Amino acid sequence: NSFALLNQVRGAGMSMSNNIAEGSGSNFNKVFRRYLDHAKNSTFENANITILLERRNLIDAVQKEELLENLDHLSRKITNFQKAL
Repeated sequence: NSFALLNQVRGAGMSMSNNIAEGSGSNFNKVFRRYLDHAKNSTFENANITILLERRNLIDAVQKEELLENLDHLSRKITNFQKAL
């Protein structure tokens, strides 16, 4: 079901930002890093969903590649942020 897949994208996208926001309220870097791990895991979930969207012809190959590049960039930024803590 395409509608369910698109809802999953919305949820995973919100999960990324929500985990970062929630973790930033912690007084402990170890806890914040764990929330950043959850946010990064959501980027991988979104990458998988992106591939499924193309397979179902809901996006084209160019859109898929652009989204995957953006998700990879975001994942790397989260990793670098974790290292800085």
